[in-house]
Amino acid sequence: MAEKNMNGHELREELRPGYTVEEIEIPVPWGHVAGRWWGPRDKQPLIAIHGWQDNAGTWDNLIPLLPCTMSVLCIDLPGHGHSSHYPKGMLYYLFWDGLVLLRRIVKHFKWRKISLIGHSLGGALSFMYAASFPDEVDRIICIDIASPAVRHPSNMVKASGWGIDKGLEYENLTDDKIPCYDYDEMIDIVCDAYKGSVSRENCRILMKRGMRPTPAHMKKTGYYFSRDPKLKVSVLGMMSIETALEYAAKVTCKVLNIRAIPGQEWERLDYYMQVIKKLQEKADVLYVEVEGTHHVHLEAPGNIINHVEDFLEDLF
Repeated sequence: MAEKNMNGHELREELRPGYTVEEIEIPVPWGHVAGRWWGPRDKQPLIAIHGWQDNAGTWDNLIPLLPCTMSVLCIDLPGHGHSSHYPKGMLYYLFWDGLVLLRRIVKHFKWRKISLIGHSLGGALSFMYAASFPDEVDRIICIDIASPAVRHPSNMVKASGWGIDKGLEYENLTDDKIPCYDYDEMIDIVCDAYKGSVSRENCRILMKRGMRPTPAHMKKTGYYFSRDPKLKVSVLGMMSIETALEYAAKVTCKVLNIRAIPGQEWERLDYYMQVIKKLQEKADVLYVEVEGTHHVHLEAPGNIINHVEDFLEDLF
C-alpha cells in the first residue's frame, strides 16, 4: 500500500506478511467519519479511538505488533484527521459527542457486543460507552486515562464563558487568519506542542492525517492543520469526580487500564485512582503501570504489547 508524503514523494507502508490496512468512510449526517481498518474485514473489529487533537495514525506503531488475524478499526473522531468537521453553528463537546458517535458506528454496522481500545480522550470514551451500554461491551483497554477529565464544578463554571466565546471565535476564522507553514516548521510546532510526549519521527506519523497542503484559493503556500480549529476549546462538557464515579459503578465488562509513568501530569492523580477503585467493585479490572510518555502506545508500543495481547488473546 502506497501513499504520498507532504513533499509529493511516494511512501511505502511496510506491513507484516498477511496484514492489510484499508481506508474507509462511515456516513454520518454532517459528512463522514474516516478510519483505517486493519486486518480481516470479515470479522467484527476492535474499535480504536485516538486522543484529543490526534488521529487514527496514533495506532500505526502498535497494531502491526498484533497478530495479522486481529481486526481493528481505527477511527478519526469528528473534526480530526480525515473526518468531516462539524458544520458552522455546532461546537464540540468532546466526551459527549464521542459517546454519541460510537453509538452511531455500532448501529451502522449492526454490531451487538463490542470491544474498545482508547488512548486519552479515546480511553475516556471507551469508559463512558461501557458504562452507558454495559450489556453491549465485552472489554475495554484505556491507555493513560481512567475517565473523562475531572474538574471541580467551580472550575467548570469559571471556564464556561471563555470557552463559548473562544469557540465562536474559531468558528468564524477566515482563510486569511488560518496559519500556514512549511512542512518542517509545522513538524516543529507539533513537537513543541506535545512537550516531549511524542518524538519528531512520530509527529510525522500523526501528521500524515493531521495536515494538508494549503488549497490554491487561500493564496498561500505550505500546509495547514486538517483538524477543526474549534477543537482547541476543550473545556465545555467536562465532568465532576462524583459523575465519573457514577459512570464507573455501571461498568461490568473486562477492563485493562494501562497507566504510563511518567505519562500524563495529572492535576489530581487521586481522582484517577478513585475511578480505578470504583471500577474494581463490579468489573474485572487489570491495572498496570508501564514506563513511557502519555503517548506510550505510539512512542514505546513494545512496553505495552504483551499486556494488550494477553487481554485480547481470544479475539485473534
